[in-house]
Amino acid sequence: MADNIKVLISEQEVEQKVQELADQINKDYQGKEIHLICVLKGGVFITCELAKKLTVPVTMDFMSVSSYGDGQESSGRVKIVKDLDDSIAGKDVLIVEDIIDSGRTLGHLIDLLYTRKPNSIKLCTLLDKPDRRVTDVKVDYTGFVIPDEFVVGYGLDYAQKLRNLPYIGVVVE
Repeated sequence: MADNIKVLISEQEVEQKVQELADQINKDYQGKEIHLICVLKGGVFITCELAKKLTVPVTMDFMSVSSYGDGQESSGRVKIVKDLDDSIAGKDVLIVEDIIDSGRTLGHLIDLLYTRKPNSIKLCTLLDKPDRRVTDVKVDYTGFVIPDEFVVGYGLDYAQKLRNLPYIGVVVE
């Protein structure tokens, strides 16, 4: 399978972009504490690398969500597989995702989290596929805008494999 992957974004480019995102977040949150919410499983890589580069105080929690429907297309209804361990009331929340495509699940997740009364919610993603967007979600921090291709690596998987690639690759036939 690894033979059928073309590098789209190199490991060095990913590292540089994560640093750029961290620099902007540090500037924007100066004097505040950020509560990172990592969306599992793919978000683990970007969340951990980003957190190491943040100089503002950070707390962290994890959520695992899935959308269900006919199995082929997200319904946008969120099923919480793993909920947050701590309250986000009064906190400045930064949701960290590996990729945003349709925006359906994330839109519902943000709405759900707002009911928990955080001070603010912002969104950071390593990859954005705006061509696939069907639900408008405001992305505050974007690493790379990519074409509508199937990508793997740096947390993104193909049948739960290839997450561990240090770069972003495109699966080719």
